[in-house]
Amino acid sequence: MENQTRNQPTMLGDRRAAKDSVFREKLRQMALPLHPLVQLTTGDIHPAFPGTLLNFWLLTDAQLEEMAHFYHQRTPCQYTFHYPCPITWSSDMPLEEKRRKIGRFIGLRGCESPVRVRSSDEILEDARRARVAEEEEMWRRKLPYY
Repeated sequence: MENQTRNQPTMLGDRRAAKDSVFREKLRQMALPLHPLVQLTTGDIHPAFPGTLLNFWLLTDAQLEEMAHFYHQRTPCQYTFHYPCPITWSSDMPLEEKRRKIGRFIGLRGCESPVRVRSSDEILEDARRARVAEEEEMWRRKLPYY
């Protein structure tokens, strides 16, 4: 009996990971360590700097604001553009945009500015407008005096 309990995972996450390869892969990704960024002026690391990818996703709005200030990004100064990937910061941004910008600042892939994808309706509307403009131009050429 004692031997059976040792071989079985004890945590819920461990039991689920033992059965689900996708979950196990996500846990592995979230455990990836992040290398800290040091402040230019002091060489210090911000106390809230995330040690893992999971900790990055758990940063609060206040922590993101503090990090932006600590690394000279919230209020531009002489050191702002000496960091490898400076960002523009605004305190009224939504949390997800702040997280994306700090992620880009610390070098995480996938945190670039999102490219706006147009919907199929918008594409069809643009095509209709172009077609109407072409027809109007054709009639202007054919009937220049009207």
